[in-house]
Amino acid sequence: MLFEVAFIVTAIKFFFMPLYHSTDFEVHRNWLAVTHNLSYDKWYYDTTSEWTLDYPPFFAWLEYFLSHIAKYFDPEMLKVENINYKSDMTVMFQRLSVIALDCVFIYAAKRCTSAISNGSLLVYILLITNPGLLMVDHIHFQYNGFLFGILLLSIGNMIRSNFISSALWFAILLNFKHIFLYIAPVYVVYLLRVYCFPTSSTGGVHTPWSTFSFGNLIKLGLAVLSVFSLSFGPFIDQIPQLISRLFPFKRGLCHAYWAPNFWALYNFADKVLQQLCLKLGIAITSPEASMTGGLVKEYNHAILPSITPTITFLLTVLSMLPALVKLWYLGADKKYRSMSFVRCLTICATCSFMFGWHVHEKAILMIIIPLTFLSVLGRADAKAYLYLSTLGHYSLFPLLFHKNLLPIKVFMLFTHSALAFHHLPLIYEVPKTKSNKSSGFRSLSGPEKCLSMHLNGLIIIFIYENVIHSALGLDKTLPFFPLMITSVYCALGVFLFWISYYAYFLTFNTNKIPTFTTDTMSRFTLEKDM
Repeated sequence: MLFEVAFIVTAIKFFFMPLYHSTDFEVHRNWLAVTHNLSYDKWYYDTTSEWTLDYPPFFAWLEYFLSHIAKYFDPEMLKVENINYKSDMTVMFQRLSVIALDCVFIYAAKRCTSAISNGSLLVYILLITNPGLLMVDHIHFQYNGFLFGILLLSIGNMIRSNFISSALWFAILLNFKHIFLYIAPVYVVYLLRVYCFPTSSTGGVHTPWSTFSFGNLIKLGLAVLSVFSLSFGPFIDQIPQLISRLFPFKRGLCHAYWAPNFWALYNFADKVLQQLCLKLGIAITSPEASMTGGLVKEYNHAILPSITPTITFLLTVLSMLPALVKLWYLGADKKYRSMSFVRCLTICATCSFMFGWHVHEKAILMIIIPLTFLSVLGRADAKAYLYLSTLGHYSLFPLLFHKNLLPIKVFMLFTHSALAFHHLPLIYEVPKTKSNKSSGFRSLSGPEKCLSMHLNGLIIIFIYENVIHSALGLDKTLPFFPLMITSVYCALGVFLFWISYYAYFLTFNTNKIPTFTTDTMSRFTLEKDM
């Protein structure tokens, strides 16, 4: 069954090959050319194209490896000066490279979900049919699938208490794409708590500091440092240049299309206040901010204080602290700590998405992927997944802005959501009796009803964007308005998810009766002697 599903999904990806692709296609073609023609000490200095190499060394070496295969398809794509070159063979190779690397994600999904007994097949299917990855990687064009595959391999090893292996996989991941630095604090806290304090309990009793293992800390440090040494060693003489490429703060607070986070709400509030000031005749000293023109650049807010990278960093760290402290205490419980790790990872990914600097809309997948794994492990997790998966994947629609792509993205989201909304509740079904006429899962609390109503509002947003806006002739005068309302509406939803799921995690009590079966619990918290 697993192979058949993977085969069908892979076959579908081939049909996406001739479709629209974004400027990321040229980005990676340029990186192929740069790494193929220049010596490695010039990779991070080349400025022939505006799309300079700005990923960590492991990804640069991956491009170098792929370039030696690309030359058999069309050697012209490997000429640095051939900017915006996209022959049919170039498109074929680039598309095939993404499909081939997705094998890492498929394997990792199988490996990670094998730790679950009840619902493992459903989680596997939800992972490899993720509409966000299909839209972003196989139409828009990027290489996210294999990166999330590495993340799943790290999570899977952590669940099985293979701590060194988990740390190694995560270190490798960081050296492929540094955006995952946002969730590094979760790994640091959890590994210190669980691996460096090898004595743990089954009831959450705090472990004394006297049990701290310096030997384990040294082993952990050597494992991580070996990966970073292998990655950055060849570039040791150009570390400042490499760092400037990896962290280009001049790009501005928000991406061209506002990611649906706190800063989208902040920008919107600034726009509203600006219009109110104009209506009331209040003079505005700051120049008008243009934040919906589709450009990636720095800008100042018109009314509200302008935001700096330092502010976003501080807000991100402060928002994570309560979850990290809670994880430290939950780490004392041998039975539930693995589940707590994945939950905390999901929350900290949300914190970075909400408050990070220049967050891309694609980063919502950093929340959805681990939340998919949790969806069969608790009712609250399942409901959170159903909500955020639908909302988050819808927020990616503006990436595929061509009209001919509308049926494709709607079909992918609808089928994936239908699969999840139908099968996830079945895992939590309670046999109906005379005294119990409700399954329990479908009954909603007050806050959950608000989230459900908000989700239904996406239908109105969709109709306005695709029918009403153009019918009113606003597509000529306000072309970016649909982008703004999509971003702001989805940002409100992500914010509500963040608050509700964060509260759930902080109030989680290990004395509560879990929603797992005994078999699921025994497999999920499988321990290995170190």
